[in-house]
Amino acid sequence: MTGQVLGIDIGGTKVAIATAAAGNRLHETQRPTAATEGVTAVVDRIIRAARELVEADPAPLAGVGVVCPGVIREDGVALAPNNPGWETLRLRETFAAAFPGVPVAVMNDVKAGALAESATGALVGTRSGIYLNLGTGLAAAFVVDGAVVEGAHGAAGEIAYQLPGPRHPSAYADGHAPLEEIVSGQAIGANASAVLGRPVDAAEAFALAPTHPAVAAVVDAAVEALATHVANLCVALDPDRVVLAGGLVGQAVVLVPRLAAVLRRAVPFPPEVLVARHPFDAPLAGALVIAARAALPLVR
Repeated sequence: MTGQVLGIDIGGTKVAIATAAAGNRLHETQRPTAATEGVTAVVDRIIRAARELVEADPAPLAGVGVVCPGVIREDGVALAPNNPGWETLRLRETFAAAFPGVPVAVMNDVKAGALAESATGALVGTRSGIYLNLGTGLAAAFVVDGAVVEGAHGAAGEIAYQLPGPRHPSAYADGHAPLEEIVSGQAIGANASAVLGRPVDAAEAFALAPTHPAVAAVVDAAVEALATHVANLCVALDPDRVVLAGGLVGQAVVLVPRLAAVLRRAVPFPPEVLVARHPFDAPLAGALVIAARAALPLVR
């Protein structure tokens, strides 16, 4: 393939954009999402930043990959509550109009992260693998024989909506993501802030846990719930690897041994638990992968 490709990872708090050629990144930038400004303002700002990055290199643009949270449909993006207004955003159509004549591919961000790990990362060569995104929110993706599992509606791996217990008081139909409200960076930070009476984020909560029993209880509840649900996923899917990515991977020294210990007890054939090769930017790496694949028809 000749030319450059453009990858855009749109998150709830930040947007990461990169260009690449021949498998090597050329330029990168990050911008705040500022989702509260509305979908039109967000998309316009992303497109301007992306054009600036593309124009920084003389190579022609051959493909665009855009990834974001939620279930991407032709007429909108579902299950993306942190990006208000996206339920009516025609994602592929919008970016195709911004880059006329250039093929555009779109994908869920966590599935794109799993794709990147299966192409060049910790899931290379696995028959069955689980990619676990532990960030502001919570989601997973499943890779089987090198292919990312989409599910009947594109919602495979949306584990934020799993019920923590049989009598849990809230569920998807009530406007909640029950597991994510316990197991996510946002939840850990919020719950630790409540017991401390001051704002803290998840990283500070993990740092305080060894010396603060109330914060330790918050962190332990989150890790225990995570380990239980990952174990159940492993029993169902029989993976050979579980790969961790996202902001909470900074706590891998705590998470990896505790997850591995539960999996050894609960899973008949326990998988390896590894940190991703692209721990913090796998979705952006995946966006570049789908951009390169979209560009291939142009060079055949």
